[in-house]
Amino acid sequence: MNQFLTVAQEAAHQAGALLRDNWLKPKTIEVKTDIVDVVTNVDKAADALITNMLCTHFPTHQIIAEESAVSGQESPYRWYIDPLDGTTNFAHSFPHFCVSIALTHESQMIVGVVYDPLRDETFCASRGNGATLNGNPLHVSPAPTLDQALVLTGFPYDRRKRSEFYLRFYRAFMVRTQGVRRSGSAALDLCYVACGRADGFWEWRLHPWDTAAGSLIVEEAGGRISDFSDGRFDVNGEQTLASNGVIHQQMIAVLQEVIAAHPEERKLARIVYRE
Repeated sequence: MNQFLTVAQEAAHQAGALLRDNWLKPKTIEVKTDIVDVVTNVDKAADALITNMLCTHFPTHQIIAEESAVSGQESPYRWYIDPLDGTTNFAHSFPHFCVSIALTHESQMIVGVVYDPLRDETFCASRGNGATLNGNPLHVSPAPTLDQALVLTGFPYDRRKRSEFYLRFYRAFMVRTQGVRRSGSAALDLCYVACGRADGFWEWRLHPWDTAAGSLIVEEAGGRISDFSDGRFDVNGEQTLASNGVIHQQMIAVLQEVIAAHPEERKLARIVYRE
């Protein structure tokens, strides 16, 4: 386990240095599947750096990376890489983005590393060993109720087509919490829940590389992560809900209330609804 974590940290730091050196420089920006889904030349360079390092150290492992898809043969060990989570921020030189690297064994998350190169903050976790920030143990907040909470969210790539649907959830939390923030990096959002800077987070339709590392860091920091009906969290699922644990059921109640009020959306969104 230590070797996995050490290599993941080194890969994240090297990729992070690349991001830090280039975030204020001109970038080549390409549109992927949608006008709001972009990739830069630096994403691709960071992806190649991490993938090459992991392949060198663990040639029998499989790697799933955002920019280079799947590499390697089937293996009980599978890495999930987001070389630059917060690409839109990075493309606009907005100072909030990170590198996210996670490892699963037989579908169980066992290692997670998220590195913020501008703040030089390394969030780490390994299964059963707790979570740390720059080597110091971290823990979720003690916020007891939703009305005392700060919560985080994001909007999926289909937000231009379904803005009203997603804004219903934003509106519901806006009037029930002390604040809602949308920062543009799901991996960092999860880490901020883990270290108590925020008390909860929800988002639709994230990818496995967005949530894999952060989900373990939240759990190992004493928090909870699930889908919107309190079902088991699935990195390949469409719903991500994380919290300090104390307000988890309160957040689920809000999500379910919005879903119940708009039954016509359930089939379209493939919603899991708790009757």
